[in-house]
Order: sequence, then C-alpha cells, then structure tokens
Amino acid sequence: MTMRKLPFLCRALGLALLALAPFEAARAQSACVFDLMGSQGENYALARDFALEAKREGISLRLVPYTNEATAYDDFKAGHCDAVMMTNLRGRKLNKFVGSIDAIGAVPTEKTLRAVIELLMSPKSAERMVSGPYEVAGLVPLGAVYPFVDDRKINTLAKAAGKKVAVFDWDTTQRQLVERIGAQPVSADIINFGSKFNNGQVDIIAAPAIAFRPLELHRGLGNRGAIVNMPFMQITAVIVIRHERFEPGDGQKLRNLIAKRVDHSFQLIRKSEADIPAYYWSKVPQVEIDDYFRMMREARVKLTEQGEYDADMMRFLKRVRCRYSPENAECILDEE
Repeated sequence: MTMRKLPFLCRALGLALLALAPFEAARAQSACVFDLMGSQGENYALARDFALEAKREGISLRLVPYTNEATAYDDFKAGHCDAVMMTNLRGRKLNKFVGSIDAIGAVPTEKTLRAVIELLMSPKSAERMVSGPYEVAGLVPLGAVYPFVDDRKINTLAKAAGKKVAVFDWDTTQRQLVERIGAQPVSADIINFGSKFNNGQVDIIAAPAIAFRPLELHRGLGNRGAIVNMPFMQITAVIVIRHERFEPGDGQKLRNLIAKRVDHSFQLIRKSEADIPAYYWSKVPQVEIDDYFRMMREARVKLTEQGEYDADMMRFLKRVRCRYSPENAECILDEE
C-alpha cells in the first residue's frame, strides 16, 4: 500500500463509521427502570452501572427512569420499552416461576437468597427464565421485609388483629395474608403505602430497610412505633426483556452480569439496615417465632394450591431451605 492511498482510506473509514453511527444508536434497547427516587435513587444507580457493563458485552441499554412502577409495567407490556426493571412482586405477572421467589417465608435468609439467585442465573435454568415473549434477564436482592408498626406493642400476630395494614391492591396474596391474621387490609400501592403509614391511615406496613430513608418512614414510626425484627420474606427486583428485540443469547449474558453484582447489592442492604437507629428495632418474643413460621408455611401452601405461587418454585425453594437448615420441621413434611 502506498502512503498516498493512506489518507484516502482513513477518510473512507471515517465516512463508514459515521454512516454506521445512526444504525448503532438505533440498536440501543430502551429499559424502563422503576425507582421511587427516579434517576437519583439507588436502584437507578445500579441499573446505570449494569448498563455500562452490558455495553461491554455488546448490549446497549437506554435507561428511562420511572417513579411509578405501574406505569413502567404498563409501558413495557404495551411494547414501549424493550426491558423493564421493577419489583418481582409485580414481575410475577410476567413469569410466575421466578416471581414466586418472593412468596411469604419462602426465602428466609440472605444465604438462602444468594444460593437461589446463583442457581437461577446459571445457564442450567435458562429455559425457566422464558415465559412467552418475556425473559427474566436478572434478579437483584432488595432485602428482608419487616413489619413497620405505629405502636411497638404490636409485636405478635394476635396483637395485629383488627389493625389496618397497607396491601398492594394488585397483589391478591397480600390481602389474603392480612385477613388470615384478622387484620384489616387497606388498598395501597408502592407509590403511596409509605405516605399512608406516615399519615396514620394504616397502622402497619411491610417494607425493606432500603425504603426507610427514601420514604421517611421515621415519621410514621414516631416515638411509639417500631420495626419488628422478624422478616417474613426476602424481596427482589427483576429485569425482564422482550427477548425477540435482543440478539440470541443476550438474556444469558445479562444474567451472567447480574450474578457478578449480587455481593454489591447485599452490601447496600446491610448498610441500609445498619443505618436505621437501633431504638427503632423491636424483637419478637421467642415463643412467637414458631407461630410465625407455621403461619407463613400454611399460608404459602394454601396460596400455592390456589395457583398464586408456582408449585415447581415452591419445591425448589424448600430444597434450598432444607439444604441449609435440615433440622427444620418442614423438611420431613411433603406439603411443598
């Protein structure tokens, strides 16, 4: 090649790259990201870091922040978004198998949840991640869910009877659980359940520690309230994609990336719990703990029979629980 031809080739290459630029931009997939704090929240920050890592794998994601989860879900369902990041409670509508992870008492500890995420993000579980046009491309731990009560004397199931409890009106399992303990369900959603507690419209809500500061839940707790240190589920966020709008194999690439970020998510959860002043925490009397676990197991079995939870996932989660706690009474029962 002569030196005279080099400038011409460089100009030709430059023009080719310019011609490709609009094409590359058009390939960016839109991702609706739910975060109560919008683009200023922790979940959105995680999504932003995740998008940067995905780009190195050749997957370009254009993030769109949503402060209303219902709107993010509806836009994704309508095809306005190619991907969505939201709570797995609502994600159950798109993939009941994966969405059933957040069943009451099904994943009691961080260790259990870590094992579940590791197994589900593995290529061995790839087929179960797909449900119709949707594919689960990631699971992000959000932490244990605790009862927040406006009176610290409400530290047993019996004392919750008759109290007003916020429930998400689109999740029928919550209403059934509240009615099961004799409490009064009050319709709410993620965007307003915190304010209902802070304004005294409900006596009890269920929330992870990461919601404490963004939702200013100290206002609802006041001087008399407490956070009952008896978590009844571990909740997660789920990333779902329309797999036909991505390249084959992109779903597994995204799951591999998410699996590498699990430690970081758990660090944020532990920090959120540690940042809550110690005087807000209230312990459940030891004599009540067995009743809690029995109630959760019975409710979980019944809800599975009713089709609210996926039976295969319930069996899978029981195997994981019994791997770490084989002494538990449920491990000799065949109800799940």
